[in-house]
This record gives sequence, C-alpha cells and structure tokens, in this order.
Amino acid sequence: MKQAYELTVNGRSVRVETDPDTSLLHVLRNELDLKGTRFGCGVGLCGACFVQLDGNVVASCDTPMWSAEGRTVVTVEGLAPGDGLHRLQRAFVEEQAAQCGYCISGILVSAGALLDANPEPDEQDVIEALERNLCRCGVQRRVVRAVLKAASSEETA
Repeated sequence: MKQAYELTVNGRSVRVETDPDTSLLHVLRNELDLKGTRFGCGVGLCGACFVQLDGNVVASCDTPMWSAEGRTVVTVEGLAPGDGLHRLQRAFVEEQAAQCGYCISGILVSAGALLDANPEPDEQDVIEALERNLCRCGVQRRVVRAVLKAASSEETA
C-alpha cells in the first residue's frame, strides 16, 4: 500500500507516494529524475548508489523509503550549490579521475562526506573513506589524488 513520504533532497522539500519498502534509489531515479545516482549491485556493496542521508554515506539501493522519511538526502547533483561545480567535481575533471564514470557519482558523494567531516584529510583518510566504493577501471590513484587536490583548494564548495 502506497504511503506519502516527505524528505529534503538536495535542499528541496519533496513529497512522494510509494510503497514503504521501495528503495530510495528507485525514488531518486524514477520519481525525482535524479539520474546521477546509479544502480550497481543492488545489495549495497559497490558504492555506485551511494548518497548522503543526514550527512552519512548510505547505499540508496537498500535504503527503504520508510527509513528516509523526514530526512535530508544529498545526491551527486546536490553537491554544488547552483549551476557550478563542487571543488571535488572540478578536481576530478582536472585530474582525469574518471574513466567510464559509472562509479564516480558514489565516489564523489563519499568524498564529499569525508571533506565535510575532515577538511584536511591525508592519503590514508581518503583511502579509508572510499574503501566501500568499487571501481573496475583502475583509476583509484587518480581518484585519491583528486580528493586530496580538492581538500587543498581554497574553496569550500
């Protein structure tokens, strides 16, 4: 039976009607048209679907809507205010830290949460923060370098 859920997504209050066990990923992609968050493994192990839920990184593919009620969600589309790029997105472009790009939205969300919690991470902090994000293209070194570059930038967004 469908129920109404209210939450804040990328700074905007939204209301959706869906079954309680519908995944947050499904709602983001199919109801709210936010396609940056990807479906990967479907069991929360790969990181392609990662979003921030009240500042914590979660797998949206196995987060039911009933648990997102009244909470704040940030997707890759919501990292930067307005139409500009977040400093992480800029650093990823500059460092060519994406190859196929499938995993990058989840990596950016995880890295954003890291920089929010620790504005001056070292290499080990970045590696640990991104441990749950899988990438088959082999760009992990470039990703770490991009996150460290973003952390050292003067910008806050």
